[in-house]
Amino acid sequence: MPDYDAQPGRGSRTDPSAAQRDADELDLEAGLRGVAGLVADARSVGELLGDVTAFASHAIPGVDGLSIALVHEPRLPTATAEFVTAIDTAQYHELHEGPCITCMQTGRVTVSGSLGSDARWPHFGGRVARMGVHSALSLPLIVDAEVVGAINAYAYARDAFGDHAVDLGSRFAAPAAVSVHNAQLLAAARARTEQLQRALGQRAVIDQAIGIIRSRSGLSAEEAFDRLKRRSQTENVKLHSLAEHLVDEAVRRARARNSP
Repeated sequence: MPDYDAQPGRGSRTDPSAAQRDADELDLEAGLRGVAGLVADARSVGELLGDVTAFASHAIPGVDGLSIALVHEPRLPTATAEFVTAIDTAQYHELHEGPCITCMQTGRVTVSGSLGSDARWPHFGGRVARMGVHSALSLPLIVDAEVVGAINAYAYARDAFGDHAVDLGSRFAAPAAVSVHNAQLLAAARARTEQLQRALGQRAVIDQAIGIIRSRSGLSAEEAFDRLKRRSQTENVKLHSLAEHLVDEAVRRARARNSP
């Protein structure tokens, strides 16, 4: 049983029956199979998170709504219910306190069975309790000892998440963290590739513009580039945009000369 950050002074929920445990294990196995079958491929991080969120909401018992937050990226819309979106908005953007924030800071599973009386988040707990939500379970997504995000489960009932839910949730969170991290790595690699392709394309246009200036002025390549930079600064136009304009203008003139 993993160690976790429980609400001080709050007792654990009564253990479920053997039949309920068996049913929960089947739900967890289905969720784990779903996560194992996820391939980022051409999908965005947000799309993959949506699937992981759906699997988690079935794999963790007692959940009424769930979301995933990432540490190094803007919050993505992964909530399974509107009330969770409202909770996340209050936690991340208004109050800057709550179980998810604590979980990502400590790297420990964080549990509350009565948010309205939880002294760890006095502002957040009261806000959420007034919404009728009383239990929270935040599970860190950890890869190579680094927290990359957290799964955040909420329930209307008090003491909804006991040792059993923590155990199943922790077993789900480990492979889920790897899937999320791999999607982030792939997205970052794609972004770098696209950036490089844009840079190479811009460089090719700039080289063409330098060639045009040289053909018209007899300047060296370095002198032509300096002239292009000075004009870019004077006209307050990006260098590659100015280069594209010069190339397009040269093409239009050539077509006009060659037209019958």
